[in-house]
Amino acid sequence: MLVSERLLEDMIVAAPTLISDEWMIIGRQEGTGSGGRIDLLAVAPDGALVLIEIKRDRTPREVVAQSLDYASWVQTLNFDDIVAIYGRYAPGRSLPDDFKHRFGVELDEETLNENHQIVVVAGSLDASSERIVSYLSQRNIAINVLCFQVFTFGDEQILSRTWLQDPAVSQVAASTPAGVSQVWNGEFYHSYGDGVERSWDDARELGFICGGGGPWYSGTLRLLNPGDRVWVNVPKTGYVGVGRVIGRAEPAREFKVPTAQGEKPVLEAAKRGTYHAEYIDDLENCEYFVPVRWIETVPLNQAIQEVGLFGNQNTVCKPTSLKWRNTIDRLKERFPHHDQ
Repeated sequence: MLVSERLLEDMIVAAPTLISDEWMIIGRQEGTGSGGRIDLLAVAPDGALVLIEIKRDRTPREVVAQSLDYASWVQTLNFDDIVAIYGRYAPGRSLPDDFKHRFGVELDEETLNENHQIVVVAGSLDASSERIVSYLSQRNIAINVLCFQVFTFGDEQILSRTWLQDPAVSQVAASTPAGVSQVWNGEFYHSYGDGVERSWDDARELGFICGGGGPWYSGTLRLLNPGDRVWVNVPKTGYVGVGRVIGRAEPAREFKVPTAQGEKPVLEAAKRGTYHAEYIDDLENCEYFVPVRWIETVPLNQAIQEVGLFGNQNTVCKPTSLKWRNTIDRLKERFPHHDQ
């Protein structure tokens, strides 16, 4: 049975995890200034905005065209605009405070709405919608479709959701600010969150990078393939290493690392962090690991941190900005053995 598209918006507002437990809704039925109203507006952990449009009774062409029109408005929003939108959605609340409480990091005024993506929510997915969205996605437009259905088992009803494409694809597409793209230089970026949950010392010693706590944090690790070169940045600390990927992402319960006593499960060998061990049997929220042969690394107290170096909260991305090219040129000077 299909979900009534007229009920989807209320359902999502009442339970935002229906669409994603990694986004924070910050606006609803906000006027665009040109006669239209967006259904929902959310923000991701990296400050990217997510425009959510309910298909309702509109044709595929209508809903996609309107979403693109609204997205052109979303990209013009500055920090004060977005704070005001949240103030109308949640009167008396502070967006910076609620963002920090929700994601555990400060809301960066400079990177808020640096990029955005579009999500079309529907009760059914027709072939025309799939063709249009796939076409745009292939051309690096960050757009996706989420389809809801209800299945009845006796007296119980189960709500099912299906994405047209892996959400990580749209996440990566949205990680490159529009208007500043260049040809990708083949160098991958990794944000390694050293702290209670994971340790850079473990990663250096055992040869891995990782991310977890939800698909938004672990999904982009699947971009990496054996042979890829990846540069590691610890947020608010600096760049700490460069290495070659030697395997694909695996969940914690399957990933093993070499030790002096032979191969061991990663959670037995990596003792300086928790690595979301409580989610080891939950494939959505567990930690995922990618094996890396380190070329050159430094401890945290020797991290390379300079004004102008590229930074991003996505666990892995393929930056195409001039800033990334300049960052790589500088890092190659600071890590002279990067080609070995």
